Amino acid sequence: MSVLGIIAALHQEIASLLQAMGPNIKTHRIGQRDYHEGTLMGRSCIVVLSRIGKVAAAATAVTLIREFKASSILFTGVAGSINQQVKVGDVVVATQLLQYDFNASPLFPRYEIPLLGMSHFDADTKLSAQLQQCAQDYIYQDLKIDIDATSRDAFNLHQPQCHIGMIISGDCFVSDANHSIQLQQDLPAALCVEMEGASVAQICYEYAVPFAIARIISDQADGSAHIDFNAFLEQVARFYSAGILRRFLSAPLD
Repeated sequence: MSVLGIIAALHQEIASLLQAMGPNIKTHRIGQRDYHEGTLMGRSCIVVLSRIGKVAAAATAVTLIREFKASSILFTGVAGSINQQVKVGDVVVATQLLQYDFNASPLFPRYEIPLLGMSHFDADTKLSAQLQQCAQDYIYQDLKIDIDATSRDAFNLHQPQCHIGMIISGDCFVSDANHSIQLQQDLPAALCVEMEGASVAQICYEYAVPFAIARIISDQADGSAHIDFNAFLEQVARFYSAGILRRFLSAPLD
């Protein structure tokens, strides 16, 4: 039986999923993390809070694969935009991921992971296409049902879009304009920045487990937009994450 691992870095991003798993959920405490085992939309799932950062996310992914035999992994959560076309409330589905703060030069080229000979990790094409479709459908069909007009106005969620492209990860919350500009100059293909995805991508590559990652844009990652981050999580992001994943889980298995 296939088992889907679902990871998020913040509790609000998985709270609705845990509630939907119902009373038959089994919780396993491993490495100070709770792995919630059950079914969602009839599919076997393990839902887990990784906590923030690349090490935390990588450790969580390894446990999902080795202890729970996850056959595929999804990561959902928020990110900051570093592309002018990517706005607050948009969704980015990764085609590939890179650790922007990894630098073992001059022994290896900048960004390259030693002994793997690569810096970019490709998301699974099929899973990502399905996740992209679910994100688009959520935006166009469900968003106005889940998120009230007051919240949509507060965060300017009038025409959200779904983008596909490169996501970059690093162990730093990017909220400084100079840092954001430097990342844009160094990695012009990157659409958004976060703190976990590329480490999960590396683990999945090493274990040959397909994965997909969707990020909801919470800010411009440059300090220019004064967004109440906690309010965005409660009023917007948690609905996006649950709604997109509900659609994903409801899709028929091939």
